[in-house]
Amino acid sequence: MADFRLVAEPRTEFGKGSARRTRRAGRVPAVMYGHGQDVVHLSVPALEFAAVLRNGGTNALITVTLDGKDQLVLIKAVQRDPLTRVHEHVDLVAVRRGEKVTVDVPVVIVGDPAPDTISNHQLNTVSLEADATNLPESIEVDITGRTAGNGVTAGDLPLPAGATLITDPEALVIGFLGAPSAAELEAELEEAEAEAGIERDESDSDGDVVPEPQDQGSGESMDSAEKSSDA
Repeated sequence: MADFRLVAEPRTEFGKGSARRTRRAGRVPAVMYGHGQDVVHLSVPALEFAAVLRNGGTNALITVTLDGKDQLVLIKAVQRDPLTRVHEHVDLVAVRRGEKVTVDVPVVIVGDPAPDTISNHQLNTVSLEADATNLPESIEVDITGRTAGNGVTAGDLPLPAGATLITDPEALVIGFLGAPSAAELEAELEEAEAEAGIERDESDSDGDVVPEPQDQGSGESMDSAEKSSDA
């Protein structure tokens, strides 16, 4: 895992107005706590923090430099504006090298299942206990050739060295189902239509429009009729 570094500044003003001024200055308000120390109010550069999340994820190990002192931290929580996606506030927890911490790690699927098989990603993350300085960014699962009923449980996941699984080993992470046939899809559609009160018109299954027969009259042509009238 890469070791990221952020240069922090102390915060002495609080409240919504102060937080807005901090963000306008290109920084993210934050707090740092852990190991029994008092909560420290600080701010970190917004662009550099966004780069940490982009390149290291939420389990990135960060060295925060504040007043000339370094402290290893992990991201505990991030608040973002739901519309602008701007980082509004960050909680950082202090850690030490060699310390065991519990984190949620994303599960990433690679490969494709067997033909006519559909994968169903049940758990997007699993909880692990691992060294704070050796946290995985994600866990990859190769599902190539997996068939229906051949699911992947948390206990099947390849864990990094030294990590301990916290999630129930029997928990289903990825399930696999057989792709429905055309007849099954048609039956599901009919059932859904019936529940919705939609009635199908079965009078003409092919949907062909039969033209009405034209009036053939007496069979005489227009020329013949004209000759008869002249005679």
